Amino acid sequence: MPLALGHRTALGREDFLVGASNRAAIDWLDLWPRWPAPGLAIYGPAGCGKTHLAEVWRARSQARRIDLATLTVGDAPGLLGDARAAVIDDADRGADERALFHLHNFLAECGGHLLLTARLPPARWGIDLPDLHSRLSALPAVEVLPPDESLIEAVLVKLFADRQLRVGPDVVAYIVPRLERSFAAVRQVAAALDAASLAARRAITVPLARDVLNDLARIDRNET
Repeated sequence: MPLALGHRTALGREDFLVGASNRAAIDWLDLWPRWPAPGLAIYGPAGCGKTHLAEVWRARSQARRIDLATLTVGDAPGLLGDARAAVIDDADRGADERALFHLHNFLAECGGHLLLTARLPPARWGIDLPDLHSRLSALPAVEVLPPDESLIEAVLVKLFADRQLRVGPDVVAYIVPRLERSFAAVRQVAAALDAASLAARRAITVPLARDVLNDLARIDRNET
């Protein structure tokens, strides 16, 4: 049985693959610290690369990652310490609105910046606190679109490299047209191929890829 030993995922700026779907977001991150507002919202579907973008910016800005689920009023000074930047992933999943309001204001007052990632732009989060709604809705919001086929191919090759897997171009060419246009689907198939190759002690070939894709499709049908 294959052991779940994990793998190292490359998350540096040089490892992020740029395409038409994410170029606008990358341009905004490269503009920092000359943002015209105290924050930025990056939104898009699950698996489109928002967390990777946020991690690239966090490393560059020395931002602190904030857990929205545990954020309370008055936490900002202690959580940030000497940092003057913060990242919140999945910022639209619900939170203590007053706590988020105070964090935003604290960073704005000290000249810092807040990066938020979410599935929807802040104006559509259903925020009840009027002051928070107005401030977050005023932030620049940039959408990360679903990737095109060329970017799907490039990301698949990158994920195989992250896992130190040797996969031929014929396998990649077989997989790409059969994948959903999301990075989540690309990650799923890369992980499944890795596990299947280890379990069967086989190289990753087109027949193995066909079997894995059929298994994933069967699982998906059963779940729906």
